[in-house]
Amino acid sequence: MPPTVTAPLAAPAVGAPDPMQWTAALRTGDARIDATHQEFVGMINQILATPEDLQLPVYKAFLDHTVQHFAQEERWMLATGFSADNCHAEHHATILETMRAVEAHYLDSDPSIITRMAEALAEWFPGHTASMDAGLAAHLLSVGFDSATETLADPSVIQNVTMSGCGSVSCS
Repeated sequence: MPPTVTAPLAAPAVGAPDPMQWTAALRTGDARIDATHQEFVGMINQILATPEDLQLPVYKAFLDHTVQHFAQEERWMLATGFSADNCHAEHHATILETMRAVEAHYLDSDPSIITRMAEALAEWFPGHTASMDAGLAAHLLSVGFDSATETLADPSVIQNVTMSGCGSVSCS
């Protein structure tokens, strides 16, 4: 029997729901993280709604957004006691490395790779958010960090805190 070939997702019809929905399950409890995550979800949907031959500039904007998104979270981690080499930041680095490689593959005659990357990120993101980002949000709250002003209510709270994990209950 020949292997099954799956067709790439077609762009949603006008008025159709976005392929990735923003739901209560994606909320972390931190308004700034959640706002950034809503933008992330919206950009994934924008890529998936764009014809493949026009995706590169949309993807580059998404990559820039993701670099800033991850840098923001990592800045907060360092400000609140995470070690620089924590696994949450390592996950970010792995994702960014993969995202950066996509452009070269796209230009080297793989026009569906951006769609495949957006689909993969749509699959990865809910788990990352529910574990690592929700854990980060809980940690920020526990140490009195205000993500809107990027300040700690009492900086002495984190003097003896060094988190080497992910900021969640599991490092997966």
